[in-house]
Amino acid sequence: MAGSQGSWTGGSLAARDLWKPKHVARAVFHPAWIPESIDPAVEQLKKIRLIAGTVAAVGVYTFVEGGFAFDEMLENMLTASVVLLFITPLTVGVMLLVWKRDGDIRVLKPPLFNSLKLLLAFVGSIVITVLLLQSAGGAGLFILLLGPLVIWLAGFVARGAWHVGANFFGTAGVHRCLPPLLATVTSWLMALPDLLTGDLHGLSLGMGVLFILGAPVTVTAIALLEMRRLDQQYGIRLKAHPATQTPYIPPMPPNAPPMPPGTPPYVPPQGNPYGGSPYGNPYGPPPGNPYGPQPGRPYNQGTNPYGPPSRNPYNGGNPYGS
Repeated sequence: MAGSQGSWTGGSLAARDLWKPKHVARAVFHPAWIPESIDPAVEQLKKIRLIAGTVAAVGVYTFVEGGFAFDEMLENMLTASVVLLFITPLTVGVMLLVWKRDGDIRVLKPPLFNSLKLLLAFVGSIVITVLLLQSAGGAGLFILLLGPLVIWLAGFVARGAWHVGANFFGTAGVHRCLPPLLATVTSWLMALPDLLTGDLHGLSLGMGVLFILGAPVTVTAIALLEMRRLDQQYGIRLKAHPATQTPYIPPMPPNAPPMPPGTPPYVPPQGNPYGGSPYGNPYGPPPGNPYGPQPGRPYNQGTNPYGPPSRNPYNGGNPYGS
């Protein structure tokens, strides 16, 4: 799908797939215009960064002290949505000012617009899911109708969070260093309120600092490794305008035959290598009838070599008398 078509229909879905939230989430939050990872090592770093970012967003300390706090998890989800809604455009705006020194930023409008639609879709789905979960407890008999919808939305949001955590709303389509940068900024902003207020949620100082700072420090370290590898292996730098960097070209297959210089790929050699007409059969007989008389007549021009001689060899008489 072309980038201008937006992120709402990332791929065609069969009717049976609409009941499976993971298929819908992939179609919505990982459309075809998002570039795939260029390095398996970078892809592995993304997965580790995603796990650490989830810890920062949900707040793993709710599992440690006093059991799992479901209401606090919902509040953290809403807080993460608000942070994403404001900090993502702000961070991208700062980078646009940096890139403006090296090139025209208007060429980045299509991928930026697509990323914004992904951001709004994800935040909207989180808000709707949290509101339904909070109201489901007092819905009475209406819970029978809300239950399947809430379960489907919860699976949709969970699967969508996996996709947007890896590609960070498709911002790799703008610049491949934007996802690790945005993940770093978001994880620190999620931990900053607890760090400034000293709210350790009932944990000791050591455990509180570990759970508050562990996730953003881990995300930052992995993001730096990711950007360092992009710089060293592919020449992709965060401060460089995307249009000024050499586009990534996938490597040729290892067993691909070398192409002769100056010859277009996949063009067969012209002409018949076996001689004769270039459009004839190279395995057929040469032109002409191989069983007919050849040019010239070696057997007595104008006579039949198997018939009687043209004159009597016995002196013109009858050898038996008359």
